[in-house]
Amino acid sequence: MEKVEVKELLEAGVHFGHLTRKWNPNMAPYIYMERNGIHIINLYKTAAKIEETSEALAKIAASGKKILFVATKKQAKDIVAEKAGAVNQPYITERWPGGMLTNFVTIRKAVKKMASIDRMKKDGTFNSLSKKERLQVDRLRAKLEKNLGSISDMTRLPGALFVVDIMREHIAIKEAQKLNIPIFAMVDTNSDPREVDYLIPANDDASKSVDKILSIVTSAIADGLNERKAEKADKADKAETKTAKPAKKAEKAVVSEEEE
Repeated sequence: MEKVEVKELLEAGVHFGHLTRKWNPNMAPYIYMERNGIHIINLYKTAAKIEETSEALAKIAASGKKILFVATKKQAKDIVAEKAGAVNQPYITERWPGGMLTNFVTIRKAVKKMASIDRMKKDGTFNSLSKKERLQVDRLRAKLEKNLGSISDMTRLPGALFVVDIMREHIAIKEAQKLNIPIFAMVDTNSDPREVDYLIPANDDASKSVDKILSIVTSAIADGLNERKAEKADKADKAETKTAKPAKKAEKAVVSEEEE
């Protein structure tokens, strides 16, 4: 797991909170001081929470469950798409589709619709449509891709949610809470940390801060995935060894029979 350096968090501006008048009192344990009307986050506490979060996320990834990343704010969208995509995890960076979790069956139908359009294009059915129909289908496909393309491989509910800015993504938070899906999040000084299961007290507005935190947590997820891969390979080797042993015994029996 990647070592969390307080100096690097400082350089990325992770310590900058919101204006003191916009603070949430429940974030008091994670605030170090106030400077020029802005709250400064205690980076030693942030580092400890990052380690705790990373460990939990690595375990979820190792268990084979997906972690859904959610960030629709401009400065976080591209970073989340890049980092989550690199470790093959689903993400939502456009508008959160209402019922994404609580009405997952309907969302899956929309994803299947996207796959059926792709099949139409492959088998030639698409070309038999009129020009107007082709245009409509193309528009539908583009819309579905924009909103749901990044979750097309998510065939069941995620094992966890990772959110950047819990105030902005409050609908996603509420849906995850209803279904008891663990919530991991970057929580700024204006938010209520009680809304999530694992928090990382951090500046959720600056792209450098988001990039730094996401780099560390996705590195932990990659470790979890590698652990799962190694376990699978180990099981496959053991199974191969077990099947090889009876074969050797049978071979010996044939040899001894020939000698007789």
